[in-house]
Amino acid sequence: MVYMLLANGFEEVEALAPLDFLRRAGVAIKTVSIGAQVVLGAHKIPVTADLSVDEVDFSDATMLILPGGMPGTTNLDAFPAMTDILRTVYDKGGYLAAICAAPLILGKRGYLKGKEAICYPGFESDLIEATLSDKPVVVDGHVVTARSAGVAWEFGYRLAELLAGKETSESVRKGLFLPEFGG
Repeated sequence: MVYMLLANGFEEVEALAPLDFLRRAGVAIKTVSIGAQVVLGAHKIPVTADLSVDEVDFSDATMLILPGGMPGTTNLDAFPAMTDILRTVYDKGGYLAAICAAPLILGKRGYLKGKEAICYPGFESDLIEATLSDKPVVVDGHVVTARSAGVAWEFGYRLAELLAGKETSESVRKGLFLPEFGG
C-alpha cells in the first residue's frame, strides 16, 4: 500500500497530481490526514483524506509520499510520529518520496545522507549531507525527491514507474497527453 500524508497547508498540486497519476496506473494509494479528515491546502482547497493517521499501520507501506507546501511541510515535520512512520516504511524496504520543501523532512532525519536529492530553492541547507541535483525529480535508491509543483506530474510518473513499471507509467503519461520526461 502507498500512503500520502496530508497536513494543513499542503501544496495541492504536489499531492493531487501524483495521486491522480498513481491511481490511473492502478497503484493502491490512500491519503492520510495527520489531523482532521478534511485537510485544507495551501491555497484553501479542502481535501477529504481517505484515512486518519490513527487508522494506519504503516508496516504494509511500499511507499510514503510527502507533498510540500507551506505550512504543510512544517506541519508534517513537527508531527510527533513522523520519525517513527518514516523509519517503519524505510526499514521494511519501502520508498520515501518528497517534493518541494518536504525533502527537508527526510534530510533532517538522515535519509538523504550520501544520496542525490533536489528540493525547492532555499531549502537546500536542510538536505543534510546530500549531493544536490539539478534534475526535476531524483530517484536514489529508495528515496525520491522532486523540485516543486511544476514537476508534480513528472513526480507522479516516476513514482508510478517504480511501483507499476515503465510500460504502465508511459501508458498513463500518453493518455494524459503529458510531454515526455527526460531520463
